[in-house]
Amino acid sequence: MSDTERDPEPPTFADLDIDERVLKALSDVGYESPSPIQAATIPPLLEGNDVVGLAQTGTGKTAAFAVPILSRIDLSQKAPQALVLAPTRELALQVAEAFGKYSAHIPGLHVLPIYGGQSYGVQLSGLRRGAHVVVGTPGRVIDHLEKGTLDLSKLAYLVLDEADEMLKMGFQEDVERILADTPEHKQVALFSATMPGAIRKISKQYLHDPVEITVKSKTTTSSNISQRYIQVAHQRKLDALTRILEVESFEAMIIFVRTKQATEDLAEKLRARGFSAAAINGDIVQAQRERTIGQLKSGALDILVATDVAARGLDVDRISHVVNYDIPHDTESYVHRIGRTGRAGRTGEALLFVAPRERHLLKAIEKATRQPLAEMQLPSVEDVNAQRVAKFEDSITESLAADNLGLFRKMIEDYEREHDVPLVDIAAALALQSRDGADFLMAPEPPPPPRREREPRERPARKFDDGPKQAKSGADLMTYRIAVGKRHRVVPGAIVGAIANEGGLRRSDFGHISIRPDHSLVELPADLSRETLEALRRTRISGVLIQLQPDSGPPHGRPTGDTYSRDRGKPKKFGKQERRPRRD
Repeated sequence: MSDTERDPEPPTFADLDIDERVLKALSDVGYESPSPIQAATIPPLLEGNDVVGLAQTGTGKTAAFAVPILSRIDLSQKAPQALVLAPTRELALQVAEAFGKYSAHIPGLHVLPIYGGQSYGVQLSGLRRGAHVVVGTPGRVIDHLEKGTLDLSKLAYLVLDEADEMLKMGFQEDVERILADTPEHKQVALFSATMPGAIRKISKQYLHDPVEITVKSKTTTSSNISQRYIQVAHQRKLDALTRILEVESFEAMIIFVRTKQATEDLAEKLRARGFSAAAINGDIVQAQRERTIGQLKSGALDILVATDVAARGLDVDRISHVVNYDIPHDTESYVHRIGRTGRAGRTGEALLFVAPRERHLLKAIEKATRQPLAEMQLPSVEDVNAQRVAKFEDSITESLAADNLGLFRKMIEDYEREHDVPLVDIAAALALQSRDGADFLMAPEPPPPPRREREPRERPARKFDDGPKQAKSGADLMTYRIAVGKRHRVVPGAIVGAIANEGGLRRSDFGHISIRPDHSLVELPADLSRETLEALRRTRISGVLIQLQPDSGPPHGRPTGDTYSRDRGKPKKFGKQERRPRRD
């Protein structure tokens, strides 16, 4: 494909008849054209249809439902108009943050995340103030419904995000309970990576003639492209990129950023550091675009800084590296970007910059492409300096083969004779001139400041002496009893998912799980706060209040049952058991 042959023009967000204020916010965050799930989902949602979307994480589905909801929201109504259910508090926070970005130009719109592990006070004050959009986990939403603090009587939009994950975590009855409490006439959007029978049942029972949309991610990446990532804070990206450009051997490179302005800014900063770089974006006229790409092909230009749309149809064999300076929000953009290298059977390199808060996007890319990315370490000062010295020596070798070397040799010999200066000093002075007096070698990084040892503070004397404290176990765990068991058809994953979400715990906080006929025993941190314990007592699993409480130990004759270890995933025995003879 020549550089003048363009891919078919993709639809833009402006073509989708969305609210102008939302359109401006999308432009601010660098969205130029909708992803396939967005292009297919936004129009039917804007028309008022229910939608079932089958799409993997990382395809941009949050914007697919957030944009039409924000385009139709009624700011005069203070009661919640939109409810988004998410399986985990991490996803709930991500979705709420996305709604905040897309509504940046809608003054007065309030988005409230509600999830386990957060203070009720913050959520109650937010609900009293008025939240147009509520994003929550099923357990905490039911909690507010039972308390009467969440009013869904005016609900117009309901979204079930990652519905299959919610069911895997044991939230099916909770989700159906919430659906039953919502008005009959509302618009529902259900998103799931798969369509198991339970999801199909919910779709038939609670959605009205839904439009079904299936988006298969184009996640095939060429086998001759090596994919790596480097974890770097946002403020250190430019320094990291500069080091990579000095150390990495490349022929030509495309650096992808999110916004048009970022292409100009980054290209200018790279030119100031001595690199041959130019920008292309949607504002550049076709004649200039063709001239820039021609320079890239001929070798007059080595680095192109581009947005996704500007790079469409670009086919230059010289491109050996693609750098994702800004990580893409969807996996298809990632695949499309790195496809600019490794053409015509050649090998290519793809580098991805990941800020600490963006690791979930890295995981989505690895999951969708089914290909793990190798972590790359930031080149050290020693690496950069060694490369600078090697390039300097190469430049000397290249100059020694020049045709007009004789003229300068005579001038140097004359200078040596007249000024009685050693040849090596003359060569060093000329090298200094060629570097314009700039520092040739990178200065070593300053050592980290020494850690200050904190002096132990004197603790105030206790008013009451409670007696000697019992030493904690090595794992600092204790056993709790919950009121769900085998007859409720619970599995360890459902227990872990519900307790982790509502209690704000990590998966590593769990010890053994023993599922009995009518209850279960779970090992959790012994130092759970009173607020966390209270939240967990009101947590539901499979629609049943778990009523978590410390376990006092098995009474005489009570069976111990099977125990599931979070470490090994194998059944173990609770309590002290007689060792069975080993079978070889």
